[in-house]
Amino acid sequence: MKLFITIFLLFSPLTTFANSSVPANRHIAVQGTAEVLAKPDMAQISFEVISFKDKSLDAKRDVDDRVNLLFQGLSKYGVKETDVSASSLLTQNDGDMFDVESGTAINAGYVAIRTLKVTLRNIEKVNDFIDFALSVNINEVTNIELMSSKAALLEAEATQGAIENAIVKGNELAKAFGAELGKIYSINSHFNRSSYGYGADSFERIVVTGSKVTRNPFEQGKYLQETITFKSSINVVFDLEIK
Repeated sequence: MKLFITIFLLFSPLTTFANSSVPANRHIAVQGTAEVLAKPDMAQISFEVISFKDKSLDAKRDVDDRVNLLFQGLSKYGVKETDVSASSLLTQNDGDMFDVESGTAINAGYVAIRTLKVTLRNIEKVNDFIDFALSVNINEVTNIELMSSKAALLEAEATQGAIENAIVKGNELAKAFGAELGKIYSINSHFNRSSYGYGADSFERIVVTGSKVTRNPFEQGKYLQETITFKSSINVVFDLEIK
């Protein structure tokens, strides 16, 4: 047993180093981070359409009629049909009730469900569009995600900021230990975009039956937040040059 332990201690450092992603020479590993704040100018709103009827066909037709009414009003809010994605229709039995006196099951009816996602390219129309959707009996608003039409540019800006931050950190640390930053050995970039909108963390569904999120869930501006955040981080390993 003692011989085995001695051999393990001798070879373990070599094995660890062989599997390492850092260079054999002097080096420094740093993480650069950056975030860019932006004002959202778009929003994606998720809706759910539900109908309960005695017959499956009636439930389907009711859902179809309400979705068609929504489509007819899209142009008023600058929404194209390509800005709408709709799930396939789901119909199912709503469950059977048992009649104790007769000892038989009674059909409780059928439910038809369809979900919709609508992208509004003018964020100022969010509240009015939600009011319109609820007015044509689109049952529930299930989520509102704030977005930016300049997302690609903002992502690139955040990445560039993370690169610059990594270089600054590397130079400061190297200088503090009497060395200079050398060539880059490896780069591992990670991008993360966080969008903050009404309902991102604690959203309660807005339902046409009257359940309320607040005392006045339809107050203008309720669904809008001031900013969304684009975050980026990058892990870099630099060689170190000793003065």
